[in-house]
Amino acid sequence: MPYDAEQLQQISALTLAHYQAHAEDFRDGTRDHDVSQNIAALLRHIQGAAPFRILDFGCGPGRDLRTFEALGHTAVGLDGCPRFVEMARAESGCEVWRQDFLALELPAARFDGIFANAVLFHVPSQALPRVLRQLHATLKPGGVLLSSNPAATIGRASTAIAMAPTTTSSTGAPCWRPPASTSSSTTTARPACRGPSSPGWPASGAGPS
Repeated sequence: MPYDAEQLQQISALTLAHYQAHAEDFRDGTRDHDVSQNIAALLRHIQGAAPFRILDFGCGPGRDLRTFEALGHTAVGLDGCPRFVEMARAESGCEVWRQDFLALELPAARFDGIFANAVLFHVPSQALPRVLRQLHATLKPGGVLLSSNPAATIGRASTAIAMAPTTTSSTGAPCWRPPASTSSSTTTARPACRGPSSPGWPASGAGPS
């Protein structure tokens, strides 16, 4: 049975309260995590000349914002946890937006790439189509979304890359398409036009953790 709006808000509030209460522990526990292969995969598939404008969706304490900036790109962070927003601004010096994932207000066609590392699994499945449409809308044509999510049951991370097309399906949903080439560590699915009842996102492939 689908959640109603109040239940979705409660789920989001509980998640954010957990991270707010454990922000320092989370920062210390993830400070040395190596996600360089995911960062490289995102940047490699963006069309056009660098530097790029990157949205770090669910930026947490700002570790990856600092990396994108060090590589010469312009990075903007987004997180719903107030303490993470404070940490990310202090850690990276980047612009960081405080927004609930279920109440996004994103500018149109702003970013070349979106880095959604270990974050989209926090979005309830019934809200995922809407969130993906919003992320699609904030990408420039040909922009790239990278999503990597934990898969604890198999001890691996599930990673997917999709490129924002210039067309949509007859329902108005984006037709995500895979990049022209992929690395051996990241799998992309076939392009698909999905209706509003489905995520509008290719099935992810298993990549290394």
